[in-house]
Amino acid sequence: MIRIEIIANYSVEENILGALKDAGAGKYYTKYTGVLGVGSSGPRMGDAVWPEENFALVIWCEEDEGRIICRAVERVKKQFPDEGIKIFGLPPEGESSPPGDA
Repeated sequence: MIRIEIIANYSVEENILGALKDAGAGKYYTKYTGVLGVGSSGPRMGDAVWPEENFALVIWCEEDEGRIICRAVERVKKQFPDEGIKIFGLPPEGESSPPGDA
């Protein structure tokens, strides 16, 4: 089992959930709302200065399903390159496992 985390702007939530559904992956997840922070695409603080907020999905799945999820999210990222969509949990295809993995 692996853990996948997807963090993105609320503006693309339906696109990401739709892409997962279309891919037949990520059916079971935990969603965190009102996720605040600062990433490479700028602050998301939910206040008057930085009003945007993110959401996060955490998905535990087998590695094969994780790869399907990554491809689905990458398609959404290509549609919305400026929305700060991030996915964590697997190395890019073709690369070795992260240090410490057996």
